[in-house]
Amino acid sequence: MTSTPTRQIDRLYHELLAPKETQSVRAAVRRIAEHEVAPHAVAIAGGDERTDGFPRHVFDGLASAGVFRIPFPSEVGGDGLTHPATATAAAIEELAYYSSSVAAVFDVHCILAGNALRQGTEEQQQRWLRKVAEGSVVGAFATTEPNASSDLSPQAVQTEAIRTEAGWVLNGHKRWISNSPVAGFVVVLARTGTRLSMFIVDTALPGVEVGLPDRKMGNRGQLTADIRFTDVHLTDDDLLGGAEGHGLRHALSTLTYGRIGIAAAGVGMAQAAFDHTVAHLSTRHAFGKPVAANQHWQFLLAERATEIENARTLYTKAALRLDAGNPSPEPEAAMAKYYATKLSVDMARDAVQAFGGLGFARELGADGGPGPVEAIYRDSKIGEIYEGTNEIQKWVIARQIFGRAIVG
Repeated sequence: MTSTPTRQIDRLYHELLAPKETQSVRAAVRRIAEHEVAPHAVAIAGGDERTDGFPRHVFDGLASAGVFRIPFPSEVGGDGLTHPATATAAAIEELAYYSSSVAAVFDVHCILAGNALRQGTEEQQQRWLRKVAEGSVVGAFATTEPNASSDLSPQAVQTEAIRTEAGWVLNGHKRWISNSPVAGFVVVLARTGTRLSMFIVDTALPGVEVGLPDRKMGNRGQLTADIRFTDVHLTDDDLLGGAEGHGLRHALSTLTYGRIGIAAAGVGMAQAAFDHTVAHLSTRHAFGKPVAANQHWQFLLAERATEIENARTLYTKAALRLDAGNPSPEPEAAMAKYYATKLSVDMARDAVQAFGGLGFARELGADGGPGPVEAIYRDSKIGEIYEGTNEIQKWVIARQIFGRAIVG
């Protein structure tokens, strides 16, 4: 386990926007993460997806601590918070401070799968969402295909559900599906005629085949894999919301919420890299003085501190707008996701440079000690790619500026 540096957020950031409820959630999740996530963070970051697998012990620890209840109403076993999206984003930041993988598992389980289920019927929520909140099942969310990722139009999506007398028959192939190797259910986007619909698919059904976990550069505790659906028989009870043709709306609103979560995770990683760098530069000496005495590092860290506060404010504002009743705060979520994930990559790169050789090391041969920042460098990059690339986020923002007639 890498030692935890001084938390600079407590010295530099003051909660002026977030409700007191969110501040309490942040403090609680920080304590939980220190106990349940931090001791396993190095092993998770350095593991192999196919041999070490899903961090089930961490997932179960978070479930026992009630972390998965944060986003949901009391009617399905949640905490029933007044600002659930804002509290959820703060929770993700605190988890990502120690492990991007764990934060990503939470994001997919609660925000993607869980938020999709929030758009389901009462029966669907009682059957599945209650299990998500208690952590008795792992959820997954499947939109991406080998030839459809950012483009989720009916023309691009090839997974198809055909109506039969008994219900539906699902066929198709999904890719990069997080949590799928351990998921009890997956919410699937599929074509139904000329429109898109979403289905809740029990992964134990005949015809559902989950492939080997992908081996990735980072986020190794967040398992991703292909899922193939071959003549999977579903009923109308499995159609999300009980109505056909609303799949794209369900998917886009869910992904908008997800982008707020990814932004929060980016802030968590950036803050961790920042804190490690400040501690190292303050104690490492060169030429008879602390490295932090060099103005280059002073000015760079001053810039990064400002950017981290900006990024935290961006995701908080996006979440507050969601909590205020806007079902899809697209521009705010896009700004937060683009800015925070780019920042996490930049700050992680700065941290590696500041640590020198130790920043490049996973483990020292001399004493077996872990390198404190290389995992953040590897983990941070995916934030610029998944749940809508940062190029897509810029396009969303540009469309808000110039309008759909020009941007498309």
